[in-house]
Amino acid sequence: MPSAGALYRAPHKTAINPESGEPYQDLLVIVVPDDAAKSALVEDPSLPFFTVPHFDGYNAVLVQESRLGEMSREELAEILVEAWAARAPKRLVKEFFAGR
Repeated sequence: MPSAGALYRAPHKTAINPESGEPYQDLLVIVVPDDAAKSALVEDPSLPFFTVPHFDGYNAVLVQESRLGEMSREELAEILVEAWAARAPKRLVKEFFAGR
């Protein structure tokens, strides 16, 4: 599982674009807090998130960088803050949310 909240994923045979048959070239891995959050993102047809069998059992979703514009800046910011909070030291997370 990724140690960062979000990271670039190099093209790999475990994530193939069904339209081209080639590995995705622009994937980001975004950590989510739990399986429920993963399901919510992947199952929402208005969002560009998906998963592949290689990520079964991991609390993370995939998204193509080229599709990030399909969601609002606020939606993306909320997802990235949650990704950061899932990996950051608890003290920092508590301080961050206390200041909001």
